[in-house]
Amino acid sequence: METIKIGIVGLGTVGTGVVKMLQAHQAKISEITGRNLELACVVVHNLKKHQTADLGDVRLTDQIDTLIDDPEIQIMVEVMGSIHPAKEYITRALQAGKHVVTANKDLIAQYGRELVQIARENHRDLFYEASVAGGIPILRTIDNSFAADKIQRVMGIVNGTTNYIMTQMLTKQWSYDQALSSAQDLGFAESDPTNDVEGLDAAYKMIILTQFAFGMSLSMDHVKVQGITHISPEDIAEAHQLGYTIKLLGIAEEVDDRIAVSVGPVLVSDQHPLATVQNENNAVMVTGTAVGDTMFYGPGAGELPTANSVLSDITTVTKNIALNTTGNTFNSYRQDTVLAAPEDVIYPHFIALKMRDVPGMMMRLTEIMTKAQVSFSRIIQNQLGDGNARVVIITHEMNDQQLADITAAIAGQANMQLLASYKVLKNA
Repeated sequence: METIKIGIVGLGTVGTGVVKMLQAHQAKISEITGRNLELACVVVHNLKKHQTADLGDVRLTDQIDTLIDDPEIQIMVEVMGSIHPAKEYITRALQAGKHVVTANKDLIAQYGRELVQIARENHRDLFYEASVAGGIPILRTIDNSFAADKIQRVMGIVNGTTNYIMTQMLTKQWSYDQALSSAQDLGFAESDPTNDVEGLDAAYKMIILTQFAFGMSLSMDHVKVQGITHISPEDIAEAHQLGYTIKLLGIAEEVDDRIAVSVGPVLVSDQHPLATVQNENNAVMVTGTAVGDTMFYGPGAGELPTANSVLSDITTVTKNIALNTTGNTFNSYRQDTVLAAPEDVIYPHFIALKMRDVPGMMMRLTEIMTKAQVSFSRIIQNQLGDGNARVVIITHEMNDQQLADITAAIAGQANMQLLASYKVLKNA
């Protein structure tokens, strides 16, 4: 049986998982692909840190040239993370005639199209299933199973750290800081959690999902991003009182052939499937014209779930090598990128305000809403005990421009303060 040699760059959580699965599932992979996979070398940044790694006879090195210059290594697996020098390593590997599998969402979101072009020019494969939703094979599913359907919306929980934090704030009535501390203790959050809690990680993943679902290439400037750092226990309790759970959702939807992509806290009905997704798990819901709503659920991160997606890509590349069909792009769907205007994006909203509890304030709020042509659906008022009241509104559907007008008007009021504003998921 012909042997295909593999080199891995990075030996962190995912890299370690890939090594374990390659060793444990060698027989099955060989049966499926008709090829024997052999791990030839592992490249790391700090040799001392990995001296105790159980790699058997596999060479451990801190020199990327050891991998790239070895003509017998046909597949490079990049699981080191960060954009640089990963971009340069992948570029060199493709130009050296190697196929590449990566889990690097930041890199693919920002430079995916450029790297795909380099892969195409060199007739090499570039796959990155593990870049979105960990162990959930969502990219391959969209590319294959929805190829004949018109996708209307892709949305979901694509960041396990924030979902764990939101779950603890709801079920244990913890503050944001308490829930974040727990996530860090359990390894779900980094010591610097900014990318997760500010929604940046989810935004990168939504850029990739948008390309697969709608064929449109976006930059971060095209995604409306709001994190979870300002969500209060009061927001969560009042949403729950109204029959909703707050989730950090990524939403990419087509509106009259234009695309709107956002990441932010969204009120989801307690009866909606996404409301049941707890802790570090992820879920992606795809809405197609033909099939309607379908949801894909599973672990969004972790050593073995993410490694499983990497191995899936390695298996695909190996099959392509065996069949001499390499050089095809992971996803070839392309459309011109046309963005929806703020007037096109329509949702009900949850709005929380702190208002001076004096006569006429509710009338002033009503005037602001009336001027923006927005009406109330539900309203709650609670006394704060300091001469102020907390007022929570669920509006009827309105567009993003109307929300901006309301926000600006409230900011101009002396005795009125906007505390929070979140979308409410439609048809939920």
